[in-house]
Amino acid sequence: MARLLRRLLVIAIFGAALGAAVRALQARRLVATAPDAGPSWPPLTPVEPAPAAGAAAGAAAAAGPAASAEAVVEETAAGAAGVAVAWVAPVAGGCPDGYPVKANRSGIFHVPGGQFYDRTVPERCYADPQAAEADGYRPARR
Repeated sequence: MARLLRRLLVIAIFGAALGAAVRALQARRLVATAPDAGPSWPPLTPVEPAPAAGAAAGAAAAAGPAASAEAVVEETAAGAAGVAVAWVAPVAGGCPDGYPVKANRSGIFHVPGGQFYDRTVPERCYADPQAAEADGYRPARR
């Protein structure tokens, strides 16, 4: 019985040492492959001049609440120099009408009908896949 206990103790000690060695090697590998800088957004790409903010807001208010929400999103996405950008910010966790393509920090964009489209939380919304690709994103594989 004592011999069996000694063997179990030796196995436990070697198992713990082996586990510690594996964790140390994994930590070393993670440190060696960690990027120097955090994730960054691709640069903004000017698309075309935006209409005057007052005219867009007035037309949106006349069209109803749904259109005014979209117009507000478009105005907030417009650059300071009056240049419209190719994407808009999501509204209430989803993309507004007219901007169905979802993109996030992974560098991948998802189109409606894609495998992970419904699960994707957008950080940018694009009108079409070409605009997302022009901004540096790649399409999802499925």
